[in-house]
Amino acid sequence: MSAILAKGQNGPLAMNDVVISIQLTAPADLSALLVTESGKVRTDADFVFFNQPTGPGVNLQPAPAGQPASLAVSLNAVPAEIDQIRAVITLDDANSNFGRFPAPTAIVSDSAGNRLYEYHIDGLNSESIVIALELYRRQGAWKVRAVGQGYAGGFAALVTDHGVSVDDSPAQASQPVQATPPPPPPQQPPNYPPPTTPAYPPQQQTPQYAPPGAYPPPPGPGHPPQGGPGYPPPGPGAGYPPPNQPVPQQPPAEVSLSKDRPVSLVKGQRVTLRKEGNALTFVKMGLGWDPVRSRGMFGNRTVDIDLDAAVILFADMNPVDVAYYGQLTSKDGSIRHQGDNLTGEGEGDDEVILVDLTRIPAHVTTLVFIVTSYKGHTFEQVQNAFCRLVDGVNNGELARYTMAGGMPFTGMAMAKLFRVGNDWKLQALGEGFQAKHPGEAMPQLGRFLVNG
Repeated sequence: MSAILAKGQNGPLAMNDVVISIQLTAPADLSALLVTESGKVRTDADFVFFNQPTGPGVNLQPAPAGQPASLAVSLNAVPAEIDQIRAVITLDDANSNFGRFPAPTAIVSDSAGNRLYEYHIDGLNSESIVIALELYRRQGAWKVRAVGQGYAGGFAALVTDHGVSVDDSPAQASQPVQATPPPPPPQQPPNYPPPTTPAYPPQQQTPQYAPPGAYPPPPGPGHPPQGGPGYPPPGPGAGYPPPNQPVPQQPPAEVSLSKDRPVSLVKGQRVTLRKEGNALTFVKMGLGWDPVRSRGMFGNRTVDIDLDAAVILFADMNPVDVAYYGQLTSKDGSIRHQGDNLTGEGEGDDEVILVDLTRIPAHVTTLVFIVTSYKGHTFEQVQNAFCRLVDGVNNGELARYTMAGGMPFTGMAMAKLFRVGNDWKLQALGEGFQAKHPGEAMPQLGRFLVNG
């Protein structure tokens, strides 16, 4: 059974090989700084991170998709002049902060995976970096200490304060980091870089999602198919916001479809699903995105961003069915999801949803097309996000809506189809919300069901 540490507490390490891992809901990296008694690295080899995964006695171990890496430490291989190994958690999104997520947990285990110590890192708010814990020498033996020191100055400032010299210039991004010579050791270790924020305010609350049981939990990595989900029973409102909730501003004038050229939609704009007077019967909704490819000061870095397209079928305000990665075909067969894309790589549509308008049950009034971020990345880390409407008979593109600029959301309502008399209309939405899978999205879609 593991021991629970509070901030500042320590404990002995009786074995040579240990593993440091973290648990958190936000995409993040784990790295290590090997420092002397002065609190500084000796050379660039004492900095272990994603572009330099091996250091003296410390190795960064990859993890399954969507999970942070871990640090494997062989204490007897750590050079004698290294006094402390500081484990650092850095959010992938430097514009985000720990206050937006549940507090992370740092774990120290033995090589067999048995947990020795756990430290729940409370008190973080505006910081995107935290020195989680450290392994340190004391009277010839190794110990672990819970540190939990948030750092709001940025990753470059953190490593610079530890003696690493970096260049923010993109032209120099692939150059190895350089270490400055450490100053004479002080008399009182340890020497942490000062935080850039005052005493920690209370942790912010995370968004509230659908209650347990309202939808099946998402499957593990790779999204293996699930059985048909259970849906909230029909009833007034079904837990959704009432129709008097705020709705988007008055949309632009409605435009018409043509076989000659596709319509370029703007947010809120509508088209009737008739092409030159003839009602469309079979359409495809293509959704696409690309991960942002960044060139940072420590080299190129591309994060696999797993977005998932889904369509929720509503009867008035009540959800009645869904097509998504866990149930590729709606129960009535009118909607068919063509399969999951885990990274957004490749040209064109990343995910395609087929809609047979002739088979949609009469009681279904609205189809809401959404995209959710399975690993919790926000749309600030996505570029070229779009949805497009394609004629299912001849594959001609009819309309396209492209999102410009990212937003700090993990879910997006891209578009909706809704009935007006005997016609179906498409409306571009582009509205964000917080959800990592359709079950979390459903309670937040009521505001899109009011068709003005």
